[in-house]
Amino acid sequence: MAELFAEVNEIKICYEIHGEGHPLTLVHGWGGSKEEWFVHIDALSKHFKVITFDNRGAGKSDHPNTPYTMDMYADDIYGLLEFLNIENTHVIGASLGGMIVLNFILKYPEQVNKLVLINTWPGFPNEQGPEIYKESKITYYKEFEKDPLNTFLKSAKSGFSREFWKMMVENPKRKFFDLWSVEDLIERDLKNQYTPQDNENAANAVKGHNVLDKLHEIKNETLILCGAKDRIAPVLVNKQMHEKIPNSTLKVIKDARHSLPLEKTPEVNKILVDFLKEY
Repeated sequence: MAELFAEVNEIKICYEIHGEGHPLTLVHGWGGSKEEWFVHIDALSKHFKVITFDNRGAGKSDHPNTPYTMDMYADDIYGLLEFLNIENTHVIGASLGGMIVLNFILKYPEQVNKLVLINTWPGFPNEQGPEIYKESKITYYKEFEKDPLNTFLKSAKSGFSREFWKMMVENPKRKFFDLWSVEDLIERDLKNQYTPQDNENAANAVKGHNVLDKLHEIKNETLILCGAKDRIAPVLVNKQMHEKIPNSTLKVIKDARHSLPLEKTPEVNKILVDFLKEY
């Protein structure tokens, strides 16, 4: 599918559309891009019109040098859907993308049908967590430029279960589930370098994210998906969201960490399709 561009909120948003059916909008995480979803596109596009896009400050979308806010991210989704004449869509957000879609659905509830949150947070007790994560991202990309393979594998150790990570280290060419390899992920990241300023701008939005006390306003059918061993977005945090969102289901995936969508790709795809296809 060719990459396309939409003029949204005085910036250009790069997007792609795959498949036909009820719209399904996917929102990627911090340091990612629309290519983050490549392992899910085939499975999802058999049932839905899948819209992927680069957030502002990511991929081939514009990178305006100004501190971002969650309102900006939410308004970008609204503007893109308006550009595409889409009045209602399922929405999936992973990590930072989950934070963005929480703000989006609270601001534009009529735009959303079903909601899926993957490994995300409703907010943070202070700015220390986002600041530490920002610095780790800046360090990662500096080291990644010099030594992509070893930097990627070092970072991946905290995202995957120990056993799965060992298989990645042993053979970076191995195609897991016939869908992706370590080399595929490195090639993807090489095409999507985040500058320190991109990370600063994104961090500003994360520091301002706190919707825990508003989650009861979300009436949409919601799936909360997390890894049992995720230390970045722990199960406890996901349980908090489940307790606050009235019409929600929590699924905790055994032996998975923050890179749950990659380590458990077929299982995640089946869960997503089963949840979304009945509407």
